[in-house]
Amino acid sequence: MIAVRQLALKVLLPLALAATAAPAAARAPALADAAGNYRIARSSVIRFNVPQVGGGGGIAGQFTRFTGAFRIDGRNVQRSSVEFTLYPDSVRARERRVEDFLRSSAVFDTASFQTVTFRSTRVTQTGPDTATIEGALTARGKTRRERFSVALTDWNRRTISFTIRGNIRRAPYGMDVGTPIYSNVVSFDMNISGVRR
Repeated sequence: MIAVRQLALKVLLPLALAATAAPAAARAPALADAAGNYRIARSSVIRFNVPQVGGGGGIAGQFTRFTGAFRIDGRNVQRSSVEFTLYPDSVRARERRVEDFLRSSAVFDTASFQTVTFRSTRVTQTGPDTATIEGALTARGKTRRERFSVALTDWNRRTISFTIRGNIRRAPYGMDVGTPIYSNVVSFDMNISGVRR
């Protein structure tokens, strides 16, 4: 009997000590936890890609100048809101000639239209840390309803980070140059950081 007790102590005691020493698993932040008003930080990254139909490199780039703010309603995430402005003349691509083409009247027409704006009209929570955001996107003087998927990736009470993805058809905005060689769909992949205001 003594031998059995000694064996049990040898096996169970280390397990018990390990369990008490190990930190509790951190709960992933939820949108409701991060309630507050934020401004979009300059460290955010806004990338886009227009695939080439049938394969190939396509056109990829990112915007380096933008402003915006958002509010997360902790009591009802559906009442949250987003306002965002990007400046298409800040577009960057692998080659200067591609940047010049994107700024030209064939695409963004930055001489006539200096901004692209988005204002949310509806937020739908799809999980503790995910949502879809619908709103009015205005580019080249044309406004359409668009939708983006949002996932909360980090929050520390002062700063917050999201991944945001969405696909936008470019033809309705008068930017269908290059079709059908290039896809009519622009894919956005964004890492947005916010700082509490």
